[in-house]
Amino acid sequence: MIDAWLTLIGATFGALLPIAKIGATFGALLPIANPFSTAPVFASLSSRMGNSRRNQQARMSCIYMASVLLVSLVAGAMILEFFGISMPALRIAGGLIVAKVGFSMLSPVREAQVADEDEKEGQEKSEIAFTPIAMPLLSGPGSIAVTISMATTVDTTPGYVAVGAGILLVSIVSWLVLRSSTRIIDYLGHTGVDVLTRLMGLVLVGIGIQFIVTGLFELVTSEAIVAAIREAYSS
Repeated sequence: MIDAWLTLIGATFGALLPIAKIGATFGALLPIANPFSTAPVFASLSSRMGNSRRNQQARMSCIYMASVLLVSLVAGAMILEFFGISMPALRIAGGLIVAKVGFSMLSPVREAQVADEDEKEGQEKSEIAFTPIAMPLLSGPGSIAVTISMATTVDTTPGYVAVGAGILLVSIVSWLVLRSSTRIIDYLGHTGVDVLTRLMGLVLVGIGIQFIVTGLFELVTSEAIVAAIREAYSS
């Protein structure tokens, strides 16, 4: 009877694990992708477009974003192996990047996040989906680092599918925000956007510090470090 209950509990937690991984990926990526801070830039660059063209650019921006992050998820392990980067080192590096972005978001700047020449080029070509919206605003170095870091926490196919589902959820939310960018900015105003950006920055700092702490713990408890300590004490 007890064995049956234990089996049932194990199966239940096993089924909930992918859901938890989806939530963790969504919670880690959404603050750093931060479509709310990208919305003013998108609204500015697409101000001369019609509604259908603006919606098409918002949709393509998020498709490009999802593609970049999914490629990072799939190729992350190969990149680590090729460059000889350990998982703890990647966690620490990703944590530093995420925390840095979070600290910068705690003191947001209201000026446009893209260069003047990029804005002018975007308006002239009416093609802003990949650059600068998808890259580097939505799926910049921070988002890529978080994605690769999340890839190091899974080693099964369901785990990778869960992380991929989290990426797709962030892309969908980003699409909804960009699609409604004009209404959102009008509703929140500059003050509302600043407050939301600061809140996401605080969350991001916490996520980055947690990555660093986890990476340091894995580093000092690795087999090589433990073996070196034992050898030093034995000698």
